[in-house]
Amino acid sequence: MFTGIVTDVGTVRTAEQRGDLRLTIGTSYDLDTIDLGASIACSGVCLTVVDKGEDWFAVDVSGETLSKTAGEHWREGARLNLERALRLGDELGGHIVTGHVDAVAEVTGTCPEGDSMRIGLRTPKELAAMIAPKGSITLEGVSLTVNEVRDADDGSAHFAVNIIPHTAQQTTLGQVKAGQQLNVEMDVLARYIDRMLALRTH
Repeated sequence: MFTGIVTDVGTVRTAEQRGDLRLTIGTSYDLDTIDLGASIACSGVCLTVVDKGEDWFAVDVSGETLSKTAGEHWREGARLNLERALRLGDELGGHIVTGHVDAVAEVTGTCPEGDSMRIGLRTPKELAAMIAPKGSITLEGVSLTVNEVRDADDGSAHFAVNIIPHTAQQTTLGQVKAGQQLNVEMDVLARYIDRMLALRTH
């Protein structure tokens, strides 16, 4: 369980295809405080620490995860938003995040808005019903608030979020560009409500 508050930006140092894809990720975390088997969200994806060194940890990325997430994350040199798992008593500064990515959203454009940056995105139609103005959404592991939503004729949802300067500096979201794919996790309550409504209509 996570909160969507990123605490480090790591870099993929190596990517080796084994049975699964083994990544080593450089980080500024104190690895003495991270056990093997611990969970770390990597750009929104909950992954298990399987090895570690002085300033790096390793994770295995399954084929299922690769099929549901933005592929550019899993290559050498990629920068990843990192968050350690929530501990009992920690401040819940964002919203409840599971680390289970639902799909990828495509960036349709960016523009300045005051000191912030507005990012427009498009999601697949199967997620459209779970996006609401002022609702929570997770992009690249970052807890954000949806500013506006527009339903397209093809059933997809177009929505926008604002990235304040602090978030732009402390995460990878300050460098996003049109056409880029971002990992998106829907609010967990929206998932359950969508499922319940779907069952009631059958």
